[in-house]
Amino acid sequence: MKKTILLKVDPNKPDLSKIKVAANIIKKGGLVAFPTETVYGLGADALNSKAILSLFKAKNRPV
Repeated sequence: MKKTILLKVDPNKPDLSKIKVAANIIKKGGLVAFPTETVYGLGADALNSKAILSLFKAKNRPV
């Protein structure tokens, strides 16, 4: 099972080290969840086919 981590980022004073952690997760093909005004979004590297497959599986979309 993949490891889940929680990074709390203050939108008024973002911690660059936490942003870099999230960026590295995406670079390695991982997924990142983030809040929007109404729902949570999922982010992935759009050029990484394994990341896109993981995204589709997480959202229960047909592959």
